[in-house]
Amino acid sequence: MKYMLLIYGTESCWTEAERSACMQESMEICHELNEQGKYLASSPLHPVSTATCVRVREDRKMVTDGPFAETVEQLGGYYVIDVDNLDEAIAIAERLPPAKKGTVEIRPIFELPEIEVKR
Repeated sequence: MKYMLLIYGTESCWTEAERSACMQESMEICHELNEQGKYLASSPLHPVSTATCVRVREDRKMVTDGPFAETVEQLGGYYVIDVDNLDEAIAIAERLPPAKKGTVEIRPIFELPEIEVKR
C-alpha cells in the first residue's frame, strides 16, 4: 500500500542547527527505507512565502502569492512510501524528526491506472 506522509510544522520553530540535524536524520531514514524497498520519494518544500495558488471560479483564473489559508502549521515536505499497512506507515511517521515539533499526516494514495505519456 502506498502512503504519503505530509509533514506540517511551524516554519519558525527550527533553529538552523536543528533544521540541519533534522535533515540528516531524515535522510538516514530515507536510505534505510530505500534499502528495504519501501522508499518511493521525499522532499522538503521551500517556505510557504514562496507558494503560488491558482483557483478557477466561473471560468476565471485567479493567481495569488502565498498559501491558500493562514494556518499555524504549514506543509513543509512529504514522503511517499510503499508499506504493508497503516500500522507500518505509523511506525515510520513516528520516527521522523518533524513529528516531535509538528504533525505527520498519513494519507493513502489512490492508485490510478497507468497513463501513457506521449512525447
